Amino acid sequence: MKSSIQLPQKLMLLGSGELGKEFVIAAQRLGNYVIAVDRYPNAPAMQVADCSEVISMLNADELESIVNKHKPNFIIPEIEAIRTEKLLEFEQRGITVIPTAAATNYTMNRDRIRELAHQQLGIRTAKYGYASTLEELITISEQIGFPNVVKPVMSSSGKGQSVVPVQGKVEEAWNYAIANSRGDSQRVIVEEFINFEIEITLLTIKQWNAPTIFCSPIGHRQERGDYQESWQPAGITEAKILQAQAIATKVTDALGGAGIFGVEFFITKDEVIFSELSPRPHDTGMVTLISQNLNEFELHLRAILGLPIPHIEQLRASASAVILADKKSDTVAFTGVAEALSIANVDIKLFGKPSAHPYRRMGVALAQGENVLEARDKAKRAASQVKMI
Repeated sequence: MKSSIQLPQKLMLLGSGELGKEFVIAAQRLGNYVIAVDRYPNAPAMQVADCSEVISMLNADELESIVNKHKPNFIIPEIEAIRTEKLLEFEQRGITVIPTAAATNYTMNRDRIRELAHQQLGIRTAKYGYASTLEELITISEQIGFPNVVKPVMSSSGKGQSVVPVQGKVEEAWNYAIANSRGDSQRVIVEEFINFEIEITLLTIKQWNAPTIFCSPIGHRQERGDYQESWQPAGITEAKILQAQAIATKVTDALGGAGIFGVEFFITKDEVIFSELSPRPHDTGMVTLISQNLNEFELHLRAILGLPIPHIEQLRASASAVILADKKSDTVAFTGVAEALSIANVDIKLFGKPSAHPYRRMGVALAQGENVLEARDKAKRAASQVKMI
């Protein structure tokens, strides 16, 4: 990748949710042309892109058709449910796939990235096993022990993940994981429950022609396997930050390419344990929309295009809190935005999703504070003001 890339470039975004929307905004601020692709019309990123396509990204022929039609310089996957073997073909034709076609193929399934980290790189992970049937899950769960965590090997934003306290809850976890699995996978991963002090996301920026750099670690809290709030700084020791950075560098070096990686860790009293990795902006990283001089979407864009990133500065202690739907609806409107924005140093982002269902993420509240506790409190108060009607 040349460091003196010419602008504008033509970017094809595969997946057009709220993270994709912010990426499109960043890309267009530098004059780039963006094609937003998703499986349903009027997805958030489509609302700000130059043009859009509605296809099944698991259909190789449909992918082939839109790539031939638009001839993008870059293909940027933003979700897991993609026929990734087609990306290898596109890369062979000279289209740059982010981070690379092979890395995207590797990271679309939790089983492969876990095996890369644990078996090939010797990195400490939670003990884990796989199951393709309920009977297999019962057997492996007993071997791992209770409580444990069950997840689909392919999903997004933690969907389908649950903590299983006892054997009697295994079937419920299996049904939930399979119902929320992306693509055509019918496989789940079960892993030991780590008694962590905090979960963090380390946004890791891998560059074509410059060293790998990092954002300040982001702390986050999950419910139902999905992020509810995040904050920066995470408040962990410098020694543990350096351990996490070393592990993230090792994994992303093995994957190659360029772009931002959301690398998740469990931080215990004594250990830094690798959890998961996404080769794209991370939902917990939405806090960077208010916490940093360059947010995660701008950093992703610069890394993709080979543009310099001379300095990442954290501005103030900051936090995000999600705004969730509480009902199913094909029409979406909100009240309480004015009340939320009346809180000092608060911002609200509504994603523009055309429909809602319970627990669907519809927006996010962002806040700065004198410290993390104040920022988290303000973000949660602001989010609670915004109601879907």
